[in-house]
Amino acid sequence: MNFTNGTNFNSMSFTETQFCYESLSGSCEKLFRPLSIQFLMFLFTGMAVMATVSGNLLVITSIAHFKQLHTSTNYLILSLAVCDFFMGAFVMPCSAVRTVLGCWYLGDFMCKIHTSTDLMLSICSIFHLSFISIDRYFAVCNPLMYRSIISSVTILIMLTTSWVFPVIFAYALIFSKLYMKGFNDSVVAQVTCLGSCALVFNRESNTIITALSFFLPALILLCIYLKIYMVARRQARAIKQLTKQLDTEGTNEYRVSKQERKGAKTLSIVVGVFLMCWTPFFLCSIIDPFTGYSAPPLMYDALFWFGYLNSAFNPVVYAFFYSWFRKALKIIICGEIFYSNSCQMRLYME
Repeated sequence: MNFTNGTNFNSMSFTETQFCYESLSGSCEKLFRPLSIQFLMFLFTGMAVMATVSGNLLVITSIAHFKQLHTSTNYLILSLAVCDFFMGAFVMPCSAVRTVLGCWYLGDFMCKIHTSTDLMLSICSIFHLSFISIDRYFAVCNPLMYRSIISSVTILIMLTTSWVFPVIFAYALIFSKLYMKGFNDSVVAQVTCLGSCALVFNRESNTIITALSFFLPALILLCIYLKIYMVARRQARAIKQLTKQLDTEGTNEYRVSKQERKGAKTLSIVVGVFLMCWTPFFLCSIIDPFTGYSAPPLMYDALFWFGYLNSAFNPVVYAFFYSWFRKALKIIICGEIFYSNSCQMRLYME
């Protein structure tokens, strides 16, 4: 995994060389941008931050407030929304300033906090999506055993693992500076220049960490949802053939099965959006060390923000495919959430 802040390892030509700190030696070179371009970049990044924070805050409020939504799957979705909310509230604003101004002005300690949190939340998202896929697998493929396997204790273990492991891994990696091992002095000097906030791995560690933290989980996610898709199609065909013979109880079972398949389909779209947003960045990250870190910093910034947008896309997916979220959104916007016993409102037929 390779995070850069706009400072490239190769020489860059400028009409006028500028530095992040003009009066200090050892300062990073600064990429000059006209004020009009900076304004447009601030506008775009600001809208992305607002969409991420507000959208995920609505998801958090909906699931936390309405008791009908207190299910195992929704607890995982709630935790994922908290992860995306933190990304929008704490990581993306600092990244926006760094992207637009071309330098990091918040100091070395805040750089470590920012990089650790960024890395932690990215891994946290992957953990959540993995556990959501496991939850959907048992709901669709083994519904009779679902409630005994995916119990409240199981969900608690999933949630704890999704947060604790990424926190320990990310903060230990950054503050111990293990990612600096194996670089020569010239590369270290460019990474640690004043105004830089970069996380760069050598070839071996970059390949291992990127593969284990993204590509392997992505492959597992795709395999699980492929299995879910095949089982769901087989169930749909079988149930369709028996629809005319079902009594009322059978119709209710059909409705539940249909809801489970629809939920799996929606969450598979969430996974697809996540992979679509982050795969370009991780591909660039895993290839860059083998090309002498020659990827342009502007390309890294663009791929970074394309990945960040995933945190804003998830609430949009829920709004399109979950009727309960649309109804909850209407209740929240209209202020009905402040009515007494509003938490008992029915958002969908069970």
